[in-house]
Amino acid sequence: MNDNEVLAHRFEENRTHLSAVAYRMLGSISEAEDAVQEGWLRLSRAETSDVENLPGWLTTVVARVCLDMLRSRKTRREEPLDVHVPDPIVSELDGADPEHEAVLGDSVGLALLVVLDTLTPAERLAFVLHDMFALSFDEIAAIAGRTPAAARQLASRARRRVQGSGPAPDTDLARQREIVEAFMAASRGGRFDDLLALLDPDIVLRADRGAEGSDVVRGARAVSEQALTFSRFAPFARLALVNGAAGVVTAPGGKTFSVMAFTVSGGKIARIDILADPHRLQRLRLAHAGD
Repeated sequence: MNDNEVLAHRFEENRTHLSAVAYRMLGSISEAEDAVQEGWLRLSRAETSDVENLPGWLTTVVARVCLDMLRSRKTRREEPLDVHVPDPIVSELDGADPEHEAVLGDSVGLALLVVLDTLTPAERLAFVLHDMFALSFDEIAAIAGRTPAAARQLASRARRRVQGSGPAPDTDLARQREIVEAFMAASRGGRFDDLLALLDPDIVLRADRGAEGSDVVRGARAVSEQALTFSRFAPFARLALVNGAAGVVTAPGGKTFSVMAFTVSGGKIARIDILADPHRLQRLRLAHAGD
């Protein structure tokens, strides 16, 4: 095995970790893949013989790439989107794909990624690297071009935003599944009162349809009415794991129409995040999930 093959092997040993960092930073599967690939390109061109901690070096490189991508994204968006639902990671309900499980690690719900999208690039970097991957503020400061004290402040601001974003999700997957199944059955059967009973009074539903528009619906009554409006799609809905939690993929005719992520808290559905952007769903290649 020559030096380049050794380097490639060592990179592959770190790919899953780097993908996990990039996905949390970007909330986009394709952009995360691009960031990791850029990490490989920079590694292949660098002189690394004196690098003692290659995983740390690679994490730093990919984090910097992600930070640049976030800054570029903010610049491109002249007006903030009303609703942006990040790319979901969808798996069969009987168990996540091992690669998906490794990238997700501790549950990274879609609702959390929506909140991370509201942070500044530097805040997101500090929160993800410190709170999710336990990097020191000295390391984060070097990546962000800030002082360690400033990096600590960035993470603290982001943490307050995350903690104040909504109720903590229940972790019992079997109970989540029961509640989501009951929601779908009530929607399918047009049972308004049953829907109301399943929803937190302060529920928020966010739907991202891309160029076709977006919606934010608040309150149990309004969300129940919305569910009944789309009940015609209920026969094509199938339960799945969406970012490690019970969710629903709807695919009439085998073509994915939407992915729904549910946040269950206190035994009630407190939040629903829906990706229904046809272009992004096609790119995610999810049609098989609704067959």
